[in-house]
Amino acid sequence: MTTDAAQPALTIDELAARAGVTVRTVRFYSSRGLLPPPAIGPRRVGHYGRDHLARLALIEEMQHQGMTLAAIERHLRQLPQNLTPHDLAVQRAVVASWAPQTEERVSRRELQRRAGRPLADEDVERLVAMDVVARDGDAFRVDPGLLGLGVELLDVPLSQETVLAARTALVEHARAAAHELSRLLREAVAERDARDVRSLSAHMHPLVVQALLTTFQRSLKEELREWLSGTEQERPPEDGSRGAPSA
Repeated sequence: MTTDAAQPALTIDELAARAGVTVRTVRFYSSRGLLPPPAIGPRRVGHYGRDHLARLALIEEMQHQGMTLAAIERHLRQLPQNLTPHDLAVQRAVVASWAPQTEERVSRRELQRRAGRPLADEDVERLVAMDVVARDGDAFRVDPGLLGLGVELLDVPLSQETVLAARTALVEHARAAAHELSRLLREAVAERDARDVRSLSAHMHPLVVQALLTTFQRSLKEELREWLSGTEQERPPEDGSRGAPSA
C-alpha cells in the first residue's frame, strides 16, 4: 500500500526506524504539530510517507545544531506549506552547513541504527567510497551531519562510479567558488581591523551558503528541464501514429 502514487506507506514503527528515532519521539513531534497527520488506512492504521521522513530529518538536524523546540517550531511555521521532500532536504542541507566537522567512532550496529535502515556490506562499502564513513579498525568514524545524506544516496539509481564522479565535480567547483569568494572578501576588507573581518565573515556565511544552494538548485532544474525537453523531442512517435496516412 502507498499513501499516494509516489510515496511508500510506512507504519509509525517503520517511520521511526527509517528516521533513526523512537516511536515516542514521532508521537511527540506529531502532538506539537511539527509533523503532518498520517494518511489513515484500513483498520484505522496511520501511514506515513517521504514527506514525513524528510521533515523528521530536518527536525533532527535542527536539534543536532542545538536549536530549542520553540525555535524549531518557529522555523517550521515560516516554511511554505507545500514543500516537497526535496525542498525539505534542501532546507536540511542549509541547517547542516553550520555543523562543525565532528566525527564519532561507532560500531557497525550503531552505524546501522543511526542510518535508520539495514545496511548490507555493499551499502557500507558505498558509504566508505563516498567518504561518508571511514573504517577505523573494527568500527567506523562518521560525521553525523553527512550520514543522513549518504544514506539517501544509497537509493539513487546510479552506479557508484557516477555518484563518485558527481561528488568530485561538486567538490572541485565548490572549492573554486569558495576560493574566488574568499579572494573578493579579502580585497574588500583589506584595510579593516581583524575584528571587523570576523564580524563580516559571520554575517556573510549564511548569505553565501543560501545563495550557493539557491543558485545551484535553479541551475540544476534548468539543466534537467532542457535535457528532458530534448529527450521528449527525440522520442519516436507512438505506434498509433506510425504510418498513418496524411489527410
